[in-house]
Amino acid sequence: MLVNAKEMLDKARAGKYAVGQFNINNLEWTKAVLLTAQELNSPVILGVSEGAGKYMCGFETVAAMVAAMDKSLGITVPVALHLDHGTYEGCYKAIKAGFTSIMFDGSHFPIDENVAKTTELTNAAHGLGLSIEAEVGAIGGEEDGVIGRGECADPEECARIAVLGVDFLAAGIGNIHGVYPDNWEGLSFETLDSINKKMLECVGEIPLVLHGGTGIHDDQITMAISLGVAKINVNTECQLVFADATRGYIEAGKDKQGKGFDPRKLLAPGFEAIKAKVKEKMELFGSVGKA
Repeated sequence: MLVNAKEMLDKARAGKYAVGQFNINNLEWTKAVLLTAQELNSPVILGVSEGAGKYMCGFETVAAMVAAMDKSLGITVPVALHLDHGTYEGCYKAIKAGFTSIMFDGSHFPIDENVAKTTELTNAAHGLGLSIEAEVGAIGGEEDGVIGRGECADPEECARIAVLGVDFLAAGIGNIHGVYPDNWEGLSFETLDSINKKMLECVGEIPLVLHGGTGIHDDQITMAISLGVAKINVNTECQLVFADATRGYIEAGKDKQGKGFDPRKLLAPGFEAIKAKVKEKMELFGSVGKA
């Protein structure tokens, strides 16, 4: 059931659990995430970066695939199709294509420009019944060519974005994209606490978003959820288990047994690995049975 992400994340924030955003890259990934969400009766967000959208022949192709798959698989749990780290232009393309939710990443702009663009896109999204995520502070690592150093967000800047009416807010608290280095210092819960206090002053509780969910220790994930994080993004871990499972299948020579080279067989281990990883994360986030 395709919906925007506002209601599911408001419920998650109030219920002290988080909804997973699992980025999709092709049909197998999409099917794996949808089936797992349905089996676990969990709401879910399908994330699509601009790079992944281009790889899959454009946002229109992605939106059509997701809508058709949602129907053909009989998915009844809430599913949001969400643009991840969208540019200003990319947000309008995703809106036009039929996404149900967008993220505008204006974190690399001066705050006044971030505010101006976020204001315009919030009005555009809400006018069509879509949800919108905004970002303050840089998420470390690289995402579609944008490199961040992982700076913690300024609570005052968070407030300037939150009052615009965005539905959920990504605020950097030391998290990074990709694999975390051994010397990573961990999440800044002091920053998260300060952001929460500022939000309560200006807009009340707002669902917060943790990007770079791969590699953060479970106890820190649990703590972040208790402090208002209601959406956690997972991508790299799915990529890693998909690659490992596929490699294992080929190294075992199974692609040379019978018709083991058939893509439906070749990709099956990776498909099952993603399902297992998504299940693991949904259980950790507490979203199982919350649809």
